[in-house]
Amino acid sequence: MSLVTRKAGVLALALTAVLAVSACGSSSNSSSSSNAGNSSSASSSSSSTSSSGSSGPALTATSFTRDFSAMSQLSSLASKGKGNVAAILPDTVSSARYTEFDAPYLTKALQTAGLSSSQFSVQNAQGSDSTELTDAQEAITKGASVLIVDPLDSGVGARIEQYAKSHGVAVIDYDRLTLGGSRSYYVSFNNVQVGKLIGQGLVSCVSAWHVKHPNVLVMYGSPTDNNATLFAQGYNGVLSSYFSSGKWTKVGNAAGTWDPPTAETEFQQQFTAHHNINAVLVPNDENAAPIIHYLQTLHVAPKSFPTTGQDATLVGLQNILAGYQCGTVYKPIYLEAQAAAALAMYLRAQATPPSGLVNGNVTDTQSHTSVPSVLLKPEWVTPSNMEATVIKDNFVPASQLCTGSVSAACKANGIS
Repeated sequence: MSLVTRKAGVLALALTAVLAVSACGSSSNSSSSSNAGNSSSASSSSSSTSSSGSSGPALTATSFTRDFSAMSQLSSLASKGKGNVAAILPDTVSSARYTEFDAPYLTKALQTAGLSSSQFSVQNAQGSDSTELTDAQEAITKGASVLIVDPLDSGVGARIEQYAKSHGVAVIDYDRLTLGGSRSYYVSFNNVQVGKLIGQGLVSCVSAWHVKHPNVLVMYGSPTDNNATLFAQGYNGVLSSYFSSGKWTKVGNAAGTWDPPTAETEFQQQFTAHHNINAVLVPNDENAAPIIHYLQTLHVAPKSFPTTGQDATLVGLQNILAGYQCGTVYKPIYLEAQAAAALAMYLRAQATPPSGLVNGNVTDTQSHTSVPSVLLKPEWVTPSNMEATVIKDNFVPASQLCTGSVSAACKANGIS
């Protein structure tokens, strides 16, 4: 669109000085989405827009709360923006969060920001690369000017972003960074810190559960997911000194997956080959659940075999209370959804997101580019702070959590 505007300005200049003034005014309002494929270009174009006085409210990465009140500050941008916002989520297998939380939170955030139901959409690709690409293409055909995309993998993410760039549409990478992509911004939790919390949680648990000679299997998420790489960077950084000093022994080798049955198979194969394994670092609750169930069938006692997790799922929290999981990384998804929706509102209105919102940078290791990012703070959850975090946020209702064999543990930890 900006190319057309420039041509119009040149033509107008050639015709008359009066029209030239009008053309210059039009050019100064050219859309930043036309440069969405290059983060530096997008930033440059957005800065020009900002100088025209349409930068919008100065939200920060810490503005967002449980009641979504910060989103109402963006209503002034809703009337200025053009096109639709389309959010495309990856699947329902790697985590239940996408249907239970991301979809409704994104919907609430965009509605509270002032968009009508006809001005945005939230879809799930159901684990299919081709569906995710088709969803993006159809959203653009229907008038999307901004895409919020959580790619199944970087391959499909890059294809979506290339297609969006060719159609002048801005893209926000949501939760996962597309390696080799051309997005404008990235929104996620600090994923290296997520990994550090998992590693530190295992260290604390090994000590608290009195595992004298830790023989540890370290497991991984999918090798095609950049988040899994960042998680591993975090927890391997924590554990490396324990292995190198000889205090702990690293045992076995797992390929990595986000598919829970495959994770269980990987663990069983390693445990069969190495009977001395007595602790396992698992990068999420979904993968940990079948592994813990398998250990229970072997009559492994509570608080004797440290296991970690992430995502604060119902089963993960119950395994923590039951003494089979050390803890879990909780990422308040309502923060992430609001941050992504806020960025989308700025981009849709051709306004520059404030520096307080875009609070960091993440390196795309394939394209060797620095991606402007909103990085949010994760938390490590154990029985002692479960009430103050996931219960208070209504992420998991106490009525669902505190049932059966864990009801006594809930009471003992003040969870109600």
